[in-house]
Amino acid sequence: MDLPATLPEKLYLLAYDPRRERTTQHSSLNLLLQAAALTELLRRGLLYEEGRKAVARVRADAAETGLDPYSARLLGQIRRARPQSWSSWVGRARSVGRDQPIRWVRDGLVDSGRIALRPHRVAGLFPVTLVTLDDPGAREVLVASVTGALKGPLGRVDPADAALTALVAAGKLRSALSSRERREYRGRIGKLAPAAGPVPRALGRALAWRMAGHAAESAALG
Repeated sequence: MDLPATLPEKLYLLAYDPRRERTTQHSSLNLLLQAAALTELLRRGLLYEEGRKAVARVRADAAETGLDPYSARLLGQIRRARPQSWSSWVGRARSVGRDQPIRWVRDGLVDSGRIALRPHRVAGLFPVTLVTLDDPGAREVLVASVTGALKGPLGRVDPADAALTALVAAGKLRSALSSRERREYRGRIGKLAPAAGPVPRALGRALAWRMAGHAAESAALG
């Protein structure tokens, strides 16, 4: 089975709801995909940490081979910017418009033939885009990878699966890991988290900041 190679693409498929033919948790999915792109770059050695900030290596052509379009774009942004904290980079994910991580990752999966898009109107009025997986089994394999990372022998867990599971847990992606499972396997998740470096913790902070901002906005409007 030909699975996606990068963490953002894998997490997009894990966020996909086959019944609704759409991704779930849009309020937090952009942040999660941003965190996944940062982790992908970190794992490939294209980013490193200096003074608790993300720093890009100037050139690493071999390591850049096979990057998904969004991770490659984010790498270029980090190279052009001053070093910033991991939380800052996670929080910079756009939540509207064409620059959303969701759009970039989705379109990259379309270009690779892994998904197809279909326009649709809800109740005949409201336009939405439905997503069809080329191979529905690919998502099930990824879900099994998360389950295996939580339940299998720790020494046999592939580092990429460990990083994937740590991000799923930090992003509270319920389509791949329920709240009950996050509580039940909290200790194991803590042991998997180092595979994703400082990013899961940064994602947790960014999600908290985003929620606090929404709460403050709602209070001001109410």
